[in-house]
Amino acid sequence: MYLRKLDQEDCSALLSWWNWLDDNRGDRAILRRANSPDDVLLTSAFAHFLQKMPSKWSDNKHSLPLTDAAMVAAIIARVKIHDATRTSFAKALASPKEGGSKAAMTELRFQQLQKSRTPEDFFSRLSRAVDLLGRKTNILSLADDTLHWLNEHRFGPSSKPMERLAVRWASDYYAAFKD
Repeated sequence: MYLRKLDQEDCSALLSWWNWLDDNRGDRAILRRANSPDDVLLTSAFAHFLQKMPSKWSDNKHSLPLTDAAMVAAIIARVKIHDATRTSFAKALASPKEGGSKAAMTELRFQQLQKSRTPEDFFSRLSRAVDLLGRKTNILSLADDTLHWLNEHRFGPSSKPMERLAVRWASDYYAAFKD
């Protein structure tokens, strides 16, 4: 799996924290009830998340805003089953649910997710997408894609099309129909 925003230390910490949530369901519930990333910032569950993550997630010396970390924590807390066999969140959205023949997320909803204009809108649609997947997806791909979207929202997409999240998502999503 190719990740653009997460390094190995981030991946290990995210997986460890996500597994820790199984024994700390109160934190998971707090994060799952959040309606926006800003709701997450003032919770003890988010403080626990930051304690478990590398220091660059919470110090002011690095470029990761706390609101980005909050969105990742809230989105990842919604996932019930980490699907390490699926390397792409977008491909999972196009794959049929177990026992079904239609994509987990319709093409129209997928396009709406891609066209999200604000972090709040993206958060809402991303939360819905995780629910449509039965709360089963690759959390590392999901976290990386979330950070990638937030970075593009803040600084604009890359001038190179293949480095844009929308292009990568579209490639993965539409390729899944061929499988």
